[in-house]
Amino acid sequence: MKRLTGKVAIVTGASSGIGRATAKLFAAEGAKVVVAARRAAELDRLVTEIEADGGEAAALAGDVRSEPFAQALAALAASRFGRLDIAFNNAGTLGEAGPSAGISEPGWSDALATNLTSAFLGAKHQLPQMLKQGSGSIIFTGTFVGYSFAFPGVAAYAASKAGLVGLTQALAAEYGPQGIRVNTILPGAVDTPMFHRVNDSAESQAFVTSLHALKRVATPQEVARAVLYLASDDSSFVTGTASLVDGGASITRT
Repeated sequence: MKRLTGKVAIVTGASSGIGRATAKLFAAEGAKVVVAARRAAELDRLVTEIEADGGEAAALAGDVRSEPFAQALAALAASRFGRLDIAFNNAGTLGEAGPSAGISEPGWSDALATNLTSAFLGAKHQLPQMLKQGSGSIIFTGTFVGYSFAFPGVAAYAASKAGLVGLTQALAAEYGPQGIRVNTILPGAVDTPMFHRVNDSAESQAFVTSLHALKRVATPQEVARAVLYLASDDSSFVTGTASLVDGGASITRT
């Protein structure tokens, strides 16, 4: 039995990494998927792959920082597939990095807009669709950075991602009585294009790998499995959580 049969899901940041892997897994588990990102060509390839595997998908390219885009994305799910059950608000950015005293105000603001405000705007327009059927699961992508521990030079990233935990708790408390669950995943390092951009040397990759109890980084597919749990009825009594999917980074001191 497929775990998402009859469900409709939105996945943002779906052109690569965790978002792409999750969109494909959702479709394989029976969901109709609306995928979103800035790069239209990558989204079109993803839709083609999902359809080739027997799934159903639609794509909408745009900027998650834009409220009209968030509104259009929720509307597309409803108009194309008739409902909205799951929203994985995954799009994000590392943002401007470096010594905190040197971070520009635009750099700070862009990190918050991309990582935190976009998640709020997504949920704002996803919630009314879910309220129509009295159920739904909203999932955000946070990080262990700024939750378990942090690194120097990533203040904007850490603060914007940490804000998702508060947003998760507030929405879960507000909409739990209407049957809507809200959770955040907190991945450790994941083998994605962003990971390789930040860690562009063998030494850097080895250091980050060593921070995890499992002494390796995750694959996007492993994180997607954790998202699937929160999206499915397997987690029907789970809401308001910040769920570590970090390979033991939070408990490792060796």
